[in-house]
Amino acid sequence: MEARKIRIGSRESKLAVVQSNIVMGLIRQAHPEIELELITMKTTGDMILDRPLDKVGGKGLFVKELDQALRDGRIDIAVHSLKDMPMDTPEDLPLLAFSTREDPRDVLVLPKGEARSDKPIGSSSARRNLQLRRLCCDMPTASVRGNVLTRLSKLDHGDYSALVLACAGLKRLELDDRISKVFEPSEMIPAAGQGIMVIQGRRGENYDYLDCVNDEDAETEALTERSFVRALDGGCSSPIAAFAQASADQVRLIGLYYIEAKDDYITGEIAGNRKDGEALGKKLALQLKAEGL
Repeated sequence: MEARKIRIGSRESKLAVVQSNIVMGLIRQAHPEIELELITMKTTGDMILDRPLDKVGGKGLFVKELDQALRDGRIDIAVHSLKDMPMDTPEDLPLLAFSTREDPRDVLVLPKGEARSDKPIGSSSARRNLQLRRLCCDMPTASVRGNVLTRLSKLDHGDYSALVLACAGLKRLELDDRISKVFEPSEMIPAAGQGIMVIQGRRGENYDYLDCVNDEDAETEALTERSFVRALDGGCSSPIAAFAQASADQVRLIGLYYIEAKDDYITGEIAGNRKDGEALGKKLALQLKAEGL
Protein backbone atom coordinates (compact mmCIF):
# COMPACT_ATOMS: atom_id res chain seq x y z
CA MET A 1 0.00 0.00 0.00
CA GLU A 2 1.36 3.43 -0.95
CA ALA A 3 2.23 5.59 2.06
CA ARG A 4 0.02 8.61 2.69
CA LYS A 5 1.86 11.83 1.89
CA ILE A 6 1.19 15.18 3.55
CA ARG A 7 2.69 18.36 2.09
CA ILE A 8 3.30 21.02 4.72
CA GLY A 9 3.55 24.67 3.71
CA SER A 10 5.73 27.18 5.56
CA ARG A 11 7.33 30.57 5.14
CA GLU A 12 10.97 30.12 4.24
CA SER A 13 12.53 31.99 7.18
CA LYS A 14 14.68 29.95 9.55
CA LEU A 15 12.20 30.39 12.41
CA ALA A 16 9.24 29.33 10.26
CA VAL A 17 11.12 26.21 9.14
CA VAL A 18 12.09 25.36 12.72
CA GLN A 19 8.45 25.69 13.77
CA SER A 20 7.26 23.52 10.88
CA ASN A 21 9.83 20.88 11.79
CA ILE A 22 8.50 20.83 15.36
CA VAL A 23 5.02 20.09 14.01
CA MET A 24 6.39 17.49 11.60
CA GLY A 25 8.22 15.80 14.47
CA LEU A 26 4.99 15.45 16.43
CA ILE A 27 3.20 13.97 13.43
CA ARG A 28 6.06 11.54 12.69
CA GLN A 29 6.12 10.35 16.28
CA ALA A 30 2.39 9.63 16.33
CA HIS A 31 2.00 8.55 12.69
CA PRO A 32 5.22 7.01 11.34
CA GLU A 33 3.22 5.64 8.41
CA ILE A 34 2.67 9.16 7.02
CA GLU A 35 5.25 10.59 4.60
CA LEU A 36 5.85 14.31 5.14
CA GLU A 37 7.20 16.89 2.71
CA LEU A 38 8.04 20.49 3.67
CA ILE A 39 7.35 23.12 1.02
CA THR A 40 8.63 26.62 1.78
CA MET A 41 7.74 29.88 0.09
CA LYS A 42 8.45 33.58 0.44
CA THR A 43 5.37 35.62 1.33
CA THR A 44 4.62 39.21 0.39
CA GLY A 45 5.22 40.20 4.01
CA ASP A 46 8.72 38.73 3.81
CA MET A 47 9.52 40.72 0.67
CA ILE A 48 8.27 44.18 1.68
CA LEU A 49 10.71 45.24 4.40
CA ASP A 50 11.01 49.00 3.91
CA ARG A 51 7.59 49.95 5.32
CA PRO A 52 5.59 49.11 8.47
CA LEU A 53 3.07 46.29 7.97
CA ASP A 54 0.05 48.50 8.69
CA LYS A 55 1.06 50.70 5.75
CA VAL A 56 1.16 47.87 3.21
CA GLY A 57 -1.67 45.51 4.07
CA GLY A 58 -1.25 44.09 7.58
CA LYS A 59 -0.82 40.54 8.77
CA GLY A 60 -2.55 39.04 5.75
CA LEU A 61 0.66 39.62 3.81
CA PHE A 62 2.29 36.74 5.73
CA VAL A 63 -0.38 34.22 4.79
CA LYS A 64 -1.65 35.18 1.32
CA GLU A 65 0.68 32.91 -0.65
CA LEU A 66 0.16 29.97 1.72
CA ASP A 67 -3.61 30.45 1.55
CA GLN A 68 -3.46 30.27 -2.22
CA ALA A 69 -1.25 27.17 -2.13
CA LEU A 70 -3.86 25.48 0.09
CA ARG A 71 -6.66 26.41 -2.27
CA ASP A 72 -4.67 25.23 -5.29
CA GLY A 73 -3.88 21.89 -3.64
CA ARG A 74 -0.12 22.46 -3.75
CA ILE A 75 0.07 21.93 0.02
CA ASP A 76 -2.21 20.04 2.43
CA ILE A 77 -1.67 22.08 5.60
CA ALA A 78 0.15 25.29 6.50
CA VAL A 79 2.05 26.06 9.71
CA HIS A 80 1.83 29.64 10.99
CA SER A 81 2.78 31.68 14.02
CA LEU A 82 -0.68 32.43 15.37
CA LYS A 83 0.19 36.04 16.19
CA ASP A 84 0.82 36.64 12.47
CA MET A 85 -2.65 35.42 11.48
CA PRO A 86 -5.45 37.85 10.61
CA MET A 87 -8.32 37.80 13.08
CA ASP A 88 -10.84 36.78 10.43
CA THR A 89 -10.16 33.30 9.07
CA PRO A 90 -11.55 32.33 5.64
CA GLU A 91 -14.40 29.83 5.96
CA ASP A 92 -12.77 27.49 3.45
CA LEU A 93 -9.41 27.51 5.32
CA PRO A 94 -10.15 26.71 8.99
CA LEU A 95 -7.66 26.66 11.86
CA LEU A 96 -7.23 22.98 12.76
CA ALA A 97 -4.77 22.63 15.65
CA PHE A 98 -2.91 24.81 18.14
CA SER A 99 0.53 23.80 19.39
CA THR A 100 1.69 23.71 23.00
CA ARG A 101 2.56 27.30 23.83
CA GLU A 102 6.17 28.42 24.06
CA ASP A 103 7.02 31.31 26.41
CA PRO A 104 4.54 34.03 25.31
CA ARG A 105 6.37 37.01 26.82
CA ASP A 106 8.23 39.83 25.08
CA VAL A 107 11.92 40.37 25.77
CA LEU A 108 14.54 43.08 25.48
CA VAL A 109 17.66 42.24 23.50
CA LEU A 110 20.84 44.34 23.78
CA PRO A 111 23.58 44.45 21.13
CA LYS A 112 26.73 42.40 21.31
CA GLY A 113 29.55 44.66 22.36
CA GLU A 114 29.06 48.35 23.12
CA ALA A 115 25.49 49.58 23.66
CA ARG A 116 24.36 52.62 21.62
CA SER A 117 22.29 54.82 23.92
CA ASP A 118 21.94 57.40 21.13
CA LYS A 119 19.96 54.98 18.97
CA PRO A 120 16.24 54.11 19.21
CA ILE A 121 14.75 50.85 20.40
CA GLY A 122 13.87 48.68 17.43
CA SER A 123 10.21 47.69 17.41
CA SER A 124 7.69 47.52 14.58
CA SER A 125 4.78 46.72 16.88
CA ALA A 126 2.35 49.49 17.85
CA ARG A 127 1.38 47.32 20.83
CA ARG A 128 4.97 47.14 22.07
CA ASN A 129 5.69 50.81 21.36
CA LEU A 130 2.65 51.95 23.33
CA GLN A 131 3.64 49.92 26.39
CA LEU A 132 7.31 50.91 26.10
CA ARG A 133 6.29 54.54 26.54
CA ARG A 134 5.26 53.79 30.12
CA LEU A 135 8.27 51.60 30.83
CA CYS A 136 10.94 53.90 29.40
CA CYS A 137 9.27 57.12 28.32
CA ASP A 138 12.52 58.86 27.36
CA MET A 139 13.57 56.27 24.78
CA PRO A 140 12.39 56.69 21.18
CA THR A 141 11.39 53.69 19.08
CA ALA A 142 11.95 53.01 15.39
CA SER A 143 10.61 50.45 12.95
CA VAL A 144 12.67 47.32 12.35
CA ARG A 145 11.56 44.74 9.78
CA GLY A 146 12.93 41.40 8.65
CA ASN A 147 13.22 37.98 10.26
CA VAL A 148 14.71 37.50 13.72
CA LEU A 149 18.26 36.93 12.47
CA THR A 150 18.10 40.01 10.23
CA ARG A 151 16.89 42.14 13.12
CA LEU A 152 19.66 40.90 15.39
CA SER A 153 22.22 41.70 12.70
CA LYS A 154 20.92 45.27 12.44
CA LEU A 155 21.09 45.59 16.23
CA ASP A 156 24.67 44.32 16.42
CA HIS A 157 25.63 46.60 13.52
CA GLY A 158 24.70 49.59 15.68
CA ASP A 159 21.41 50.62 14.10
CA TYR A 160 19.47 50.31 17.38
CA SER A 161 20.15 50.58 21.10
CA ALA A 162 18.03 47.47 21.75
CA LEU A 163 15.27 45.33 20.25
CA VAL A 164 11.98 44.09 21.63
CA LEU A 165 11.23 40.59 20.33
CA ALA A 166 9.07 37.60 21.15
CA CYS A 167 10.72 35.24 23.61
CA ALA A 168 9.22 32.24 21.79
CA GLY A 169 11.09 32.92 18.56
CA LEU A 170 14.44 33.32 20.27
CA LYS A 171 13.94 30.10 22.24
CA ARG A 172 12.96 28.11 19.17
CA LEU A 173 16.06 29.41 17.39
CA GLU A 174 18.16 28.49 20.45
CA LEU A 175 19.12 32.13 20.94
CA ASP A 176 18.11 32.34 24.60
CA ASP A 177 21.52 33.81 25.41
CA ARG A 178 20.56 37.03 23.58
CA ILE A 179 17.76 37.78 26.05
CA SER A 180 18.69 40.66 28.36
CA LYS A 181 15.34 41.22 30.08
CA VAL A 182 12.01 39.42 30.08
CA PHE A 183 8.91 41.61 30.28
CA GLU A 184 6.28 40.05 32.51
CA PRO A 185 2.70 40.35 31.23
CA SER A 186 2.07 42.87 34.02
CA GLU A 187 4.68 45.11 32.31
CA MET A 188 3.96 44.35 28.66
CA ILE A 189 0.89 42.35 27.65
CA PRO A 190 1.79 40.04 24.75
CA ALA A 191 0.13 39.89 21.35
CA ALA A 192 -2.84 37.58 20.97
CA GLY A 193 -1.56 34.12 20.09
CA GLN A 194 2.10 34.88 20.79
CA GLY A 195 4.07 31.66 21.32
CA ILE A 196 1.44 29.43 19.68
CA MET A 197 1.79 27.73 16.29
CA VAL A 198 -1.41 27.07 14.39
CA ILE A 199 -2.15 24.58 11.63
CA GLN A 200 -4.46 25.65 8.80
CA GLY A 201 -6.07 23.42 6.21
CA ARG A 202 -9.00 23.03 3.81
CA ARG A 203 -12.61 22.74 4.92
CA GLY A 204 -14.20 19.32 4.66
CA GLU A 205 -11.03 17.20 4.68
CA ASN A 206 -9.98 14.63 7.28
CA TYR A 207 -7.29 15.94 9.62
CA ASP A 208 -7.54 13.39 12.41
CA TYR A 209 -3.76 12.98 12.34
CA LEU A 210 -3.40 16.48 13.82
CA ASP A 211 -4.80 15.36 17.19
CA CYS A 212 -1.18 14.76 18.21
CA VAL A 213 -0.39 18.45 17.62
CA ASN A 214 -3.34 20.15 19.27
CA ASP A 215 -2.93 21.36 22.86
CA GLU A 216 -6.25 22.06 24.59
CA ASP A 217 -4.87 24.78 26.87
CA ALA A 218 -3.28 26.59 23.92
CA GLU A 219 -6.52 26.28 21.95
CA THR A 220 -8.55 27.81 24.79
CA GLU A 221 -6.03 30.63 25.24
CA ALA A 222 -5.87 31.31 21.50
CA LEU A 223 -9.62 31.46 20.98
CA THR A 224 -10.10 33.63 24.08
CA GLU A 225 -7.42 36.12 23.05
CA ARG A 226 -8.56 36.31 19.43
CA SER A 227 -12.16 36.89 20.54
CA PHE A 228 -11.03 39.89 22.59
CA VAL A 229 -9.12 41.42 19.68
CA ARG A 230 -11.87 40.67 17.16
CA ALA A 231 -14.47 42.38 19.37
CA LEU A 232 -12.37 45.55 19.24
CA ASP A 233 -11.92 45.30 15.46
CA GLY A 234 -8.21 44.99 16.13
CA GLY A 235 -5.90 44.33 13.21
CA CYS A 236 -2.19 44.56 12.64
CA SER A 237 -2.05 48.34 13.10
CA SER A 238 -4.15 48.42 16.28
CA PRO A 239 -2.18 48.50 19.55
CA ILE A 240 -4.37 45.87 21.21
CA ALA A 241 -2.97 43.13 23.44
CA ALA A 242 -4.49 40.02 24.99
CA PHE A 243 -3.05 37.25 27.13
CA ALA A 244 -5.03 34.29 28.46
CA GLN A 245 -3.94 31.53 30.83
CA ALA A 246 -5.94 28.30 30.99
CA SER A 247 -5.72 25.92 33.94
CA ALA A 248 -8.02 23.10 35.07
CA ASP A 249 -11.51 24.29 34.10
CA GLN A 250 -10.74 28.03 34.26
CA VAL A 251 -9.30 30.68 31.97
CA ARG A 252 -8.03 34.13 32.97
CA LEU A 253 -7.62 36.92 30.43
CA ILE A 254 -5.88 40.28 30.64
CA GLY A 255 -6.40 42.73 27.82
CA LEU A 256 -5.26 46.14 26.60
CA TYR A 257 -7.50 48.65 24.86
CA TYR A 258 -6.09 51.68 23.06
CA ILE A 259 -8.03 54.94 23.44
CA GLU A 260 -7.19 56.78 20.23
CA ALA A 261 -8.62 60.13 21.33
CA LYS A 262 -6.29 60.18 24.34
CA ASP A 263 -3.39 58.35 22.70
CA ASP A 264 -3.32 56.16 25.80
CA TYR A 265 -4.53 52.76 26.91
CA ILE A 266 -6.33 50.98 29.70
CA THR A 267 -6.10 47.36 30.81
CA GLY A 268 -8.44 44.95 32.53
CA GLU A 269 -8.92 41.30 33.33
CA ILE A 270 -11.63 38.70 33.51
CA ALA A 271 -11.85 35.04 34.50
CA GLY A 272 -14.34 32.24 34.18
CA ASN A 273 -15.01 28.75 32.90
CA ARG A 274 -12.71 27.86 30.03
CA LYS A 275 -15.55 26.61 27.87
CA ASP A 276 -16.81 30.21 27.87
CA GLY A 277 -13.43 31.62 26.77
CA GLU A 278 -14.61 33.31 23.59
CA ALA A 279 -17.58 34.90 25.36
CA LEU A 280 -15.25 36.12 28.13
CA GLY A 281 -12.91 37.66 25.58
CA LYS A 282 -15.76 39.58 23.97
CA LYS A 283 -17.14 40.64 27.37
CA LEU A 284 -13.82 42.10 28.53
CA ALA A 285 -13.36 43.91 25.20
CA LEU A 286 -16.77 45.58 25.50
CA GLN A 287 -16.13 46.49 29.16
CA LEU A 288 -12.85 48.21 28.33
CA LYS A 289 -14.38 49.94 25.33
CA ALA A 290 -17.14 51.34 27.56
CA GLU A 291 -14.58 52.51 30.13
CA GLY A 292 -12.62 54.29 27.43
CA LEU A 293 -15.54 56.45 26.26
